Amino acid sequence: MTLQNLLGRSLDAIAPDKTQIAKLLAAAQRNIQDAQLSALSAENRFDAAYKAIMQLSMAALQAHGYRTLTSKPGHHQTAIQTLPLTVSLPQSQVILLDALRKQRHLADYSGDLVSDAAMTDCLKSALTLQAHVVHWLKTNKPDLL
Repeated sequence: MTLQNLLGRSLDAIAPDKTQIAKLLAAAQRNIQDAQLSALSAENRFDAAYKAIMQLSMAALQAHGYRTLTSKPGHHQTAIQTLPLTVSLPQSQVILLDALRKQRHLADYSGDLVSDAAMTDCLKSALTLQAHVVHWLKTNKPDLL
């Protein structure tokens, strides 16, 4: 699979935009901070951390000149599963992020409770992805930071 192969099916081509990438990175940082607020429920903390994961995934795609087609189902899955192509994220981390995506789906659409352990895993994953994406951008696309 390449990003080019997904054009029109789940991705759209765009011009990489330094300002938009900065907004996504800043939003991810705010969501990570919110996920650390112990006064919030585990569900809200999980949601904030997961949102940061999505914003970081979108920033990674945009750095390559793509965005997900949000009008088509599966755009969260696409954003996560393209991370090895966009920022060379190891497949083991993608598997964990995809499990968190499924957990979020269950919580949002079935009302399943989010455990403290799942919330902690999501927050750790968001922090790890944030460090990875920022490092990748600094190393490979410094002009976009």
